[in-house]
Amino acid sequence: MDCSGKIVWITGASSGIGEALAYEFSRKGGQLVLSARNVSRLAEVRNACVNPGAHMVMGLDLNQPDSFGNACREVLKHFGKVDILINNSGVSQRSLAAQTGMDVDRAIMETNYFGTIGLTKALLPSMLERGSGHIVVITSVAGKLGTPLRSSYSASKHALHGFFDSLRAETWRQGIRITMVCPGFIRTNISINALTGNGTPQGTMDNAQACGMPAHVCAEKIVKAVEKNKAEVNIGGKEVIGIYLKRFVPGIFNMIIKRARVT
Repeated sequence: MDCSGKIVWITGASSGIGEALAYEFSRKGGQLVLSARNVSRLAEVRNACVNPGAHMVMGLDLNQPDSFGNACREVLKHFGKVDILINNSGVSQRSLAAQTGMDVDRAIMETNYFGTIGLTKALLPSMLERGSGHIVVITSVAGKLGTPLRSSYSASKHALHGFFDSLRAETWRQGIRITMVCPGFIRTNISINALTGNGTPQGTMDNAQACGMPAHVCAEKIVKAVEKNKAEVNIGGKEVIGIYLKRFVPGIFNMIIKRARVT
């Protein structure tokens, strides 16, 4: 698929992987809808994109599902369609399950799972009507396996795989394509913003994150996967091996993950 001229809606576009995707899709000739809560930062990202005048800034909070319908109507009024929806917004976790309040568990699930499927459901009718659309979901290696300090984060990402695998099976005949992206350690601020047990951000960068793949390299790989209409892609370093260990030698994986450094 050629991304040139495609309308691409990216959530979480104010930083990290979302920001890097904005630059990569704009370089490929896409016209972008950039969404996040920080509208002023989105404007900076838009201005740093190729052909900034072609792109739209749309403030969006995934914890405010009542706003999704209006957001979709504004985007469709402006561009007439959305070819590719990149569900990238999310929040991570750095706390033991026994020390994490239920309010934090629910907040993580609300953003990562309910917010993502809510926006998708709001936009999906327009794609079905056109008989065309590509939905990309940025999950995580943690969406395929569980690690310490990420119980609710991992649960939310596992849930996304269940939902979108089902949606793919339901809508492929109607022209809907779905790509699940499982990044490992990518050099972003995700660990700085990760929620601790009482709901406050961790505020520090994990060593594994600091040594991870640069966000722009991750974005290039994601765009290639979208162009090739991949159903699923794993992106990262040696941590990706854990997915295959869990699948084929779960006993060995369980021994390793108990002792692995995950921060």
